[in-house]
This record gives sequence, C-alpha cells and structure tokens, in this order.
Amino acid sequence: MSGVGGNETEAEAGGPAEQLQRERQREQDLKELLEWFRQNEKLPKEIEPLLLRRFYQCMFGNVEETQKLIEVNYALRNRHPHLFIQRDPLDADSRRTFDYADILPLPGLTPEKYKVSLYCFRDFEATKMHHTEDTRAFFMVSDCRFVTPDDCANPEILSEGEVQIFDMKGTTMRHISRLTISTLRAYIKFLQLAFPVRLRAIHMVNCPTYLDRIVSVVKPFISEEVFKLIRFHTVSMDSLYEFVPRAMLPEEYGGGAGSLETLRTQTQKTLVEHRDYLMNPNHWVVEKTEKRSGNSWRFFK
Repeated sequence: MSGVGGNETEAEAGGPAEQLQRERQREQDLKELLEWFRQNEKLPKEIEPLLLRRFYQCMFGNVEETQKLIEVNYALRNRHPHLFIQRDPLDADSRRTFDYADILPLPGLTPEKYKVSLYCFRDFEATKMHHTEDTRAFFMVSDCRFVTPDDCANPEILSEGEVQIFDMKGTTMRHISRLTISTLRAYIKFLQLAFPVRLRAIHMVNCPTYLDRIVSVVKPFISEEVFKLIRFHTVSMDSLYEFVPRAMLPEEYGGGAGSLETLRTQTQKTLVEHRDYLMNPNHWVVEKTEKRSGNSWRFFK
C-alpha cells in the first residue's frame, strides 16, 4: 500500500508554465484532501499540513491512492493504540528506551533527496531492551520528523524516500529472544502498508557472525519486496559510504554530521517541543470506529 522501493519520481521537467500548472494542481489536490480528511469519520479531527503533503507525495500525487494510504495509516494506529496513541516522550518507558538506544534522524538529504535515520544501542545489556516500549519510541521520533522539515537549509523540499541504518553492534541472540512477535508484526505491517514516505533502503551495519540466525527469526514477517531493500554490511563501514554520504553520518561512523551526543540532544529537544502534538488525541484517535463498515479492515486480512 505505501511506497516501498520503486523508481518513480515526480515529474519536474518542463518549462515555467508546466511547473506552475503542477504547483496549482498540487495545491488544489491538497485542499481537497484536507476537506476530505475533515469530513471522513474514519479519521481523526486534525492533520498537520506537512504530514498531508508527505502522504500525497508518497503516492506520487494520486489523490485516490493517497486517501487509501491515509485510511490504512490511521486504522492501523487505532488498532494498536499502545504503540501509536498512548504515549509520552517524557514518561519512564520512553526515558528507559532513550537511555540505552539511539533513534536519530540524521541532518540533511542524500543527493537523491533521501532522508536517513540511524538506530543503534548505547548500552548492550539485553535486559535493558523492552521491545514494545522501544517500538513506541521509534514511532514518536518518526511522527515528529514527519511534521518538521527534512532539510533546514531548504524547508520546502520533501524527501523522495527513506533510508534506515541499523547498527547491529552489540546485538546478541538474547536481544532477539526479547522480541515481542505481536509488536514486530505490527511494526513491519505499518512500515509496509502505512508509512507516509517511500522506503528506499535498509542498511544493516556491524553485522555479527551469527547474522543468519537473526535473519531467520525476522524474515517470516517481512515481505519479499521489503527484504530486497535490505543490505548487509559485514566487513566494514566503507561499503555503507557508497550509499550514504559520509558528511551525513555521525562522527563515530566516520562522518561529519556531529557527534551522537549532539544529534541525540537535538532529537530529544524536538520530541519535547512536539510533546503536545504527540499526545493530542485530535491528531490520532478515530472516535467513531463503530460506524466503520465491515470492509474497513480488509487491508489487514
């Protein structure tokens, strides 16, 4: 349902007249989508304009497909409120996650206009991992990012896709044993069906020697389409630099984007600034679920 992979890009060729026509059509489509959103009883009361733009761009400007993606997104959110709605970036569960792991959107965009995010352990003790609470924290960071500019230097530019980097340093089979299957299934389903950005690549770095055992656990939950996007970097970080500019990576990864501590501080500041938004039911809760037709859940069968 959501844009996973693919090589399509929005057509930007043409002269000033064609560009102006596209901009007017985009404005008209977004205006109609906003009105549709407000009148749709399957959706919350409010949506941030930037998030609506992301849904629209994810579906390459197809209004009907955008509407389908939006409905799936909020249906999944309300089906799993413990992951997407009942949350607070300052509560004890969130603090525990952010104390032992980093969930960091990296500054800027790649030459292909992709946004890059990094996920890594700060503390390798497996008992510190609480999969459901950690997944909730991941979606809080994502939801903050989706309502903030992708590139501060060019705030009007939206990313053309998402690149995720998972640093597996310190990952053991004890960590894998602490995965909650229902949470893993919900996370992957949301990523595949409802994410408001196009997933372009997943890079696994610092892979352990027992990588095949880890993959065997999670692969049954991942679609073939998504699995093809995963690249395993087993030798060194050099192979990652072929896909992600070093300038975008933290200093600890041989990059020039500042230290992990600096990026962590920025991310936490953004979460605090958006706390009211993250916890506002008007943006997330569908109140009239009892009026949905029997076909509303067809996407999850």
